[in-house]
Amino acid sequence: MSSKLLSASIALAWAGTVSLALPQEVAMATPSALFMSASSSAAVTPLKPADLTLEQLYRAKPYAGQTARLLSFSYDGRYLAYVWNPYGENGSDLYVHDTQTGESRRVTSPAVMKSVDAPEVWDRFDKKAVQKDKEDAERQAKAEAHAAYLRGEKVDLMQWETAALDIVKKELADKKAKDAAKKKETDAEAVKEKAAVAAAIKRGDIKASSDTDKKDSTKDSTADKTDTKGDAKGDTKLSSGADDKSDGKSDAKEASKDSSKDKAKELWELRDELKKKQEKDKLKPSDLYPGVEALVWAEKKNELIFQYRGDLFRLQAADGKLERLTETEKNKRILSYLADDSGYLFMDDKRIYSARFDSSAVRQLNHELIHPDDAEKKYSIVDTVLSENKQWMAISATAPEKTEPGKPVPPADRQVEIMNYNTRFATAKKVDREVSDDKRKVPASALYIRRVGDINVRQPEPVFINAGGDVWFEMSKVSWAKDASRYTFSTWEREKELLRIYVGKAEEGVKPVLVFERRGKVGHEVVNVLAPQFTPDGKNLIAVLDEQGFRQPYVISTDAALPGTARQLLKGDFEAHSITGFSEDSKSMFVLANRDDFAAMNLYRVDLASGAMTALGLQGDFHRVSAVTDDGTKVASVAGQWSSRPELKLMQLTDGKTSVRKTLTQSHDPLWNAVSLLQPERFSYSNRHGDAIQAYVFKPPHWNAADTRPAIVYTYGGPLNDRHIIETDSFQQTAYVFGMYMAAKHGYVTVAVDPRGHSNYGRKFSDANWEQPGKPQTEDLEDLVKYMDKKFGVDPKRIGLTGWSFGGFQTQYTMYTSPDTFAAGIAGAGPTEWENYNSWYSGRTLGKTERSKASLRRFSLLPLTTGLKKPLLLVHGMQDPNVLYQDTVNVYRALLENGKEGLVDLFLDPDGEHALGGAVKPKALHKKYESFFLQHLGKARQ
Repeated sequence: MSSKLLSASIALAWAGTVSLALPQEVAMATPSALFMSASSSAAVTPLKPADLTLEQLYRAKPYAGQTARLLSFSYDGRYLAYVWNPYGENGSDLYVHDTQTGESRRVTSPAVMKSVDAPEVWDRFDKKAVQKDKEDAERQAKAEAHAAYLRGEKVDLMQWETAALDIVKKELADKKAKDAAKKKETDAEAVKEKAAVAAAIKRGDIKASSDTDKKDSTKDSTADKTDTKGDAKGDTKLSSGADDKSDGKSDAKEASKDSSKDKAKELWELRDELKKKQEKDKLKPSDLYPGVEALVWAEKKNELIFQYRGDLFRLQAADGKLERLTETEKNKRILSYLADDSGYLFMDDKRIYSARFDSSAVRQLNHELIHPDDAEKKYSIVDTVLSENKQWMAISATAPEKTEPGKPVPPADRQVEIMNYNTRFATAKKVDREVSDDKRKVPASALYIRRVGDINVRQPEPVFINAGGDVWFEMSKVSWAKDASRYTFSTWEREKELLRIYVGKAEEGVKPVLVFERRGKVGHEVVNVLAPQFTPDGKNLIAVLDEQGFRQPYVISTDAALPGTARQLLKGDFEAHSITGFSEDSKSMFVLANRDDFAAMNLYRVDLASGAMTALGLQGDFHRVSAVTDDGTKVASVAGQWSSRPELKLMQLTDGKTSVRKTLTQSHDPLWNAVSLLQPERFSYSNRHGDAIQAYVFKPPHWNAADTRPAIVYTYGGPLNDRHIIETDSFQQTAYVFGMYMAAKHGYVTVAVDPRGHSNYGRKFSDANWEQPGKPQTEDLEDLVKYMDKKFGVDPKRIGLTGWSFGGFQTQYTMYTSPDTFAAGIAGAGPTEWENYNSWYSGRTLGKTERSKASLRRFSLLPLTTGLKKPLLLVHGMQDPNVLYQDTVNVYRALLENGKEGLVDLFLDPDGEHALGGAVKPKALHKKYESFFLQHLGKARQ
């Protein structure tokens, strides 16, 4: 479709005259009208607890829809762009909200984007969308049918296979008929060709070869003999008709037998064909309509460029005029507009290109690095960061591994095999694995600062080099000051426990200055959290440090007379490690922090002079993604909590406080209200060391503090960035959904808890595992059981424990080392032998490691299995590339060797990975959980 026609199509949609795949009555309604319609349909009658089923809770089609992302304001703050789609739609389309008129407009949709793709592309999208809906519906129907069958109802459980086999049978028949027709056509052409040749020979147009004469002579002789035999045979048949009739019955009987055999054989063959078809037709992410993948606003105009399926489109925000900028088969990634908005910058894999709107010329900016005299020092570009004025580039590069000329790069030193049992004979695939005792091969790296300009200038020397080798070295992305006068980055050397921040001037070949250095404990997830950056006026350098036991923003001095000085901006024991933005005047900073609630993450405006914090979101909201206008008067943020699922909120600020709050999306299925029968209660308790441990509890209907009910505890317990379980917007499938189910349906008390070991509670918690993984958490779980016994009306001898991944390790550790605390446990995908786990995690959270020695074996669970006293279920995906399935096999063997065969069971997903998802879906997993806990903890007296 031409750009002119596409613009017309988008302009019609912008004007509100084209249906955009929404329900007819609200197709072009403003968002508020659309949400009123959705909320009216949300008046759903909740189920009775006795009627609640896991098939309903863990539907094939989840209740949660997608949340908005790629939030970005125009330069003047009038327009907010984001990508999102209503519940049930594929892809994420572009929406633009006008903050002046209060209207949101949908820019892209399947109806619009069909015009920019080949018909074959949409044939696939449409076909696969139908397949996805069919698979979801069929999976749900099967789950419901099997549940009905187990209740004793009469159900045809083979109906889906029968229907699928009929399709396969028809496809095979169609293929056979097509092949036969093709063969017939080919044979007819051959006969026709032969006749033409014979005719040509007869006419003398061509001369027959001696071989042809021989063949024809032989054929004639054979034909005569056949005719003679045929006549004799025919005479015999005419004289023995009775015998023919008898033989016919016999033949029919034999044919019937053969037919029966063929039919039986056909069934298993058809099943094999069905399996091949299902594998071939398995849905991939690229099979479905993707929507918009990226967007950038102009520097000083209300227009943007967005990326769809690797091509770029330009949108005028005021009138919806759209122009297609590229149309190639090569994927492109939009970076930004040029500083004067005369064109744009985009990337392919590693190269940055400049294009102008008034010219067809395209210019590459970051040309490959050149070392003509010393090939061993040649670096390859990994990443390029442009300054805001597009005058300077920071180019990060690495030296490739040395290999002999003409030979491929060798695989990683260590590879592990993941077995696949889905074929007649098991096969194995190899995946790279780096464990703590492996020698490291960090490539040599270099940072270049280059002026954006002509290629015919001498390449400058790198401004920073790291030799690489057998070391742990990490380097952050370069960040430029707004005026492009300076840049900054940080480095972390794990073995030296050395953290550094550098600042450099925008000069080629001039080395940056070290402005901050710390040795020793500096917290975790160091470089990606630190993220040094300048305020818009360039006067202050801000970085997130862990100086006082909590990750918070600090002002780093760049004054040579005050090296290593860091001024704390915020006061208090809370985490604030995500900076959302600054006001253009550099007076305010916007951060996400859990100051008022460890389970929430609110958005705060911070006065950079005084450090005063003003909460902008609602109390209890957890903010995940946020954007701020340059003038600091408007904020967009995706936020929600248990009582109100996450949605995109637009906040107008007056005097730095929220004066207007508007919801722009409605993302989730209102039918959730039918199955959401309970909400958890937050609580905390003091452990034996005086630490406040955060948790929540589901109390069943008719609960009483004097009850003696069975209970289940869910835990995770491990540090990872900001991960923890007690989050006010998290509907985690076991801790929350299954916990709610067991409380509502079976009268259990269910608790989710964040013991020491978690992130986002400060360094005391995140470092708790060091040299003692599992021990602090077990202490906190023991203290929790005592608290539950006093406060929650539970039977302390009927409490179960469960967790996944690190929580699977933690469940086992507690069951082995504190065997009388819990009556039963379910451990999912737990790393039981830390020497086998990824070194990037284990070497910085568990304990000191040695390159040539599997020293983390001292934390193995295998020797501790002697302590198990209560039933334990081990769950694992057999193709898990993260926590290896062998970990569960090895701990299972140890349990058997220690005489625990009556206590331990296995529940495996043959095709599952770390989150399962193969043969075992969430419903099936929690059916097993339900059965296990009911068996070992008993029923509650309702």
